[in-house]
Amino acid sequence: MTQLDQTFAALGDGTRRAILARLAQGETALSEIAEPFAMSQTAVSKHVRVLSDAGLVAVAKRGRTRYCRLNAAPMREAASWLEAYERFWRTQFEALAEHLAQNPETPGDDE
Repeated sequence: MTQLDQTFAALGDGTRRAILARLAQGETALSEIAEPFAMSQTAVSKHVRVLSDAGLVAVAKRGRTRYCRLNAAPMREAASWLEAYERFWRTQFEALAEHLAQNPETPGDDE
């Protein structure tokens, strides 16, 4: 699986996106990451492992505590890939706006 595939696969789950949002605020102990979720710490650890395997999270063990830190570099690659589609849709919407401006009649105006 390519890095881009791993990134999108990891981002495909809402829990993992929530974990990344939390880590965007700074390095956090795994036990603190698990607190807001209605699941076991083991389940959260599995989500963190997927994020780590995708390169989105770095995990470091200090003493008995594991700390997680965001690595946003893979998301930059995904954002760059999506940027081409953003340009495509922006062009489509601009063309639609121009068409509507040139053709102001709307269905139902015949009445």
